[in-house]
Amino acid sequence: MSTDSDAGGGEMEKINVRVPQSLLAKVDEVWEERGYANKSEFIRDALRDAVNPPTQLSEEALEHLAESRKQREQGEVVSQAEVKDRLGIDD
Repeated sequence: MSTDSDAGGGEMEKINVRVPQSLLAKVDEVWEERGYANKSEFIRDALRDAVNPPTQLSEEALEHLAESRKQREQGEVVSQAEVKDRLGIDD
């Protein structure tokens, strides 16, 4: 067993994991594109998400996002400056 230190989590232990070649190929395609320094960092992040899943948005929030997306696609948007002007807000 080899250990390394991790700035945020203390001692780290090396493990061996078997994965299908097709999955590993996909990991090899995306880890760098997503801004990870290396494949291990990518896999550690995936394990963290599995243990502590990210917060899920409510159905209501998802509906609001879908409506906002539709409004944007239809050009029904206003700039920040226009909102400030409508509300009488000065910088």
